[in-house]
Amino acid sequence: MTPDNGRKKVNPLLKLVLEMGPLVLFFLANSKPALFNWLVGGFLPENLPPEKVTMLTATAVLMAAVVVALAASWLLTKHLPIMPVVTAIAVLFFGGLTFVFQDKTFIQLKPTIVNCLFGATLLGGLAFGKLLLPVALDSVMHLDEEGWRKLTFRWGLFFFVLAGLNEFVRLTQSWDFWAGFKSFGIMPLTVIFALSQTPLILKHEIKPEAEGEHF
Repeated sequence: MTPDNGRKKVNPLLKLVLEMGPLVLFFLANSKPALFNWLVGGFLPENLPPEKVTMLTATAVLMAAVVVALAASWLLTKHLPIMPVVTAIAVLFFGGLTFVFQDKTFIQLKPTIVNCLFGATLLGGLAFGKLLLPVALDSVMHLDEEGWRKLTFRWGLFFFVLAGLNEFVRLTQSWDFWAGFKSFGIMPLTVIFALSQTPLILKHEIKPEAEGEHF
């Protein structure tokens, strides 16, 4: 059996587009909301203050974009990774609350709650002897048990760090600053953290020939 169970692989550049596309569109809609009047014009109440028009437009674009990205991922691979699915559900739920109450707090809290959920799930699973990181990251890596435990612990803590950073920015900075941080801050931090785990992964990686020795 192959490591990816026959799953179709997406070109890394295309995968990056699918992951970053909704965030870029969110930032663009926040910067130039008039470009997206065709999408949200019929849903926004009249006589809204400009700042609320901007906030609701950006939120609507993000909601639409995550659905399109998930659909594209499914069409390309016939598979949906768990983390993008959970994130998309959270965007739709908190984005819907943002529209109902016209309050930016809901969409701003989404990264905090989702990252806490991921962190608690990983660390809670680890505490009960369940290594959930391969499922969470949709990973095709092969590590020994010690490697997965260490990597799970680090990712669990990292998700809580991201939640804390989001709260700090949300509570101390403007909406525009937070929108920029969400669009172009969280993803680079995640990539840097993931790359920093390379030595651990290489140390605990199970080589294909080593797997064959067990058969």
